[in-house]
Amino acid sequence: MMKLYWSPRSRAFTTLWLLEETGQPYERVLTEIAAGAQKAPEYLKINPMGKVPALQDGDVTIAETAAICAYVAERVPEAKLAPPLGDPRRGKYLQWLFFAPGCIEPAILQAYTKLEIPTSSAAWGSTAQVFDVLEQALDKGPWILGDDFSAADIAVGSGMNFAIRLFKMVPSRPNFDRYLDRCAARPAFQRAETIAAG
Repeated sequence: MMKLYWSPRSRAFTTLWLLEETGQPYERVLTEIAAGAQKAPEYLKINPMGKVPALQDGDVTIAETAAICAYVAERVPEAKLAPPLGDPRRGKYLQWLFFAPGCIEPAILQAYTKLEIPTSSAAWGSTAQVFDVLEQALDKGPWILGDDFSAADIAVGSGMNFAIRLFKMVPSRPNFDRYLDRCAARPAFQRAETIAAG
């Protein structure tokens, strides 16, 4: 059984939602980051970065949210959270899956800190560019790959929910509202919210 190390009100929400989407049993290990549990020597053996989430699956230990999403989507193919190898949509799926930590998270940080970084130096371009690109990608919908929901929607939707609805760091747009409403309507999202709320 997969074991998720998580903490409420953290990036671990993405992986809670992901695991709930699989429909498979998993064990949750509460890691109280407010109390510094993620810096304990035992936890640093699991994730040397001292962050949640982290996942153990037998002999496999993995950290980083997008990596966990990719791993679980392949580990539980019956959940249909990723296009299979050879599917032409696979490239876009991977692009959007890694867009979440590579572009959305830094854009949120830039919006929050009001830090001015030249777009030529910032790997994500700019906050405006990231959210303009997302708006255009969601124009066709209903999901980031069109008709099929995937782990990329979990990664992107979690980041957008965090930035727009929970902490209001980024203004919403009509496409974002519709997309986030669809995400929030998913039973697995609702179960993850209930778990995260304690």
